[in-house]
Amino acid sequence: MDCDKSKAGQCGDCESCGRCEKAHEGETLYTMLIYSENFAGILNQITAVFTRRQVNIESLNVCASSTPGVHKYTITCYCTEEMAKMLTKQIEKKIDVLQAHYFTDADIFILEACLIKVSTPLILDNKDVSRIVRMHGARIVEVNPTYSIIEKKGMTVDILSLFQQLNDLGVVLQFVRSGRIAVTKSTTERLDKYLEERLREKC
Repeated sequence: MDCDKSKAGQCGDCESCGRCEKAHEGETLYTMLIYSENFAGILNQITAVFTRRQVNIESLNVCASSTPGVHKYTITCYCTEEMAKMLTKQIEKKIDVLQAHYFTDADIFILEACLIKVSTPLILDNKDVSRIVRMHGARIVEVNPTYSIIEKKGMTVDILSLFQQLNDLGVVLQFVRSGRIAVTKSTTERLDKYLEERLREKC
């Protein structure tokens, strides 16, 4: 059966489930690292670039960077390399954006986290739950008579594998996972170099 592209990615991650591969045929999952001044409205300007190009954002994480006054946006999307270049160039044109770069998974270190809320009575009756949790290197961080919370950090495919196996057992009450966070494998920080050059130009 052909995949409905309008529903692609709703199950979690196309690379892991394989059911939506046709929706992203000829496209790669790119991770974009964007640095900006810490001003209100920047996120809306950045996401508007994706909207105009009709590129769907798979995940988005925003946090303060190690540089004071600078925020870091980690955005993932499926597109061609040509589109990835176009998106980062257009984002960099925004006045308050300092830098924007795109990467494949081979260029960066990646981490995600998830919380899975499961039924305590059901997991006590099924020894397979504890075995699956240990096998995936997850840990139980909360237990009460009604529910338990399982925490897992790692790659997207590992997180979704844990969820799917627990869900197949019928013990899952809630599931949430974070957006991707990433650092480059480069030995130098591009943003620091850029800020140093900009400071020299001002002097």
